[in-house]
Amino acid sequence: MAEQIINLGTGFWNIRGTFRIGGILNIGTHCSLIQLASGRFVFLDSYSLTGDVRAKVMALTNNGQDVEAILNLHPFHTVHCAQMAKDFPQAVCYGSSRHHKKIPEIQWADDLVESEAVAQRYSDIKFSLSQGIHYISSNEMIHAGSLLAFHPASQSLHVDDTFMSVPLKILQSVLPELLLHPTTKKALKNEPNAGKQYCDWATELAHDWRDVRNFCAAHSSLVKFEAGGFEKALLTAIDKARPKLEKA
Repeated sequence: MAEQIINLGTGFWNIRGTFRIGGILNIGTHCSLIQLASGRFVFLDSYSLTGDVRAKVMALTNNGQDVEAILNLHPFHTVHCAQMAKDFPQAVCYGSSRHHKKIPEIQWADDLVESEAVAQRYSDIKFSLSQGIHYISSNEMIHAGSLLAFHPASQSLHVDDTFMSVPLKILQSVLPELLLHPTTKKALKNEPNAGKQYCDWATELAHDWRDVRNFCAAHSSLVKFEAGGFEKALLTAIDKARPKLEKA
């Protein structure tokens, strides 16, 4: 999982980064750069840019001056936020309430990243907040909830944790193309039909965003789907998990 920037076309770049657990095991992480119809740029999530990747981003964005916002989508992805805000001081920083509490030194926008105001402000991007599970769990180890972002122009989906691809190539022949986060069941809200809410949300998402071709996940790999492949893979994952989740 070496650092790299991948041009997925039509104004979307996925930046693959490193994230080591205990300073040893690299499970990877990511952020994405989108050029809006206005010509300006936004980041999805934060990552500390270095070396060739940083140079390429700066070349694309007029040395960072054309980056207008950083949208931090996942409440528990906070390690790189302060550095990103420092690197792009003119950008408006959006985050969840947990971002505000964890990194108070950043001048956060009043609108939370998951708000309708942000969705309307950046209409080039479609957003979906996971349903039936906690967006911000009280258990710091449960990260299944997130705000997903789909860029129709490039047919690219940026997702943190909620859905995953197979992390190791050696497992790709024996595991499904898409997986649900392993803490999904633990993330269910203590509400009637929470499991059904989650499965119904994900099923509707599979249909609504069936045009996804580039699946960019945080701690696994970039998957390129053929037409209809994302919809099929997500429906397969949900259909398999539904009995257990609805019983929870």
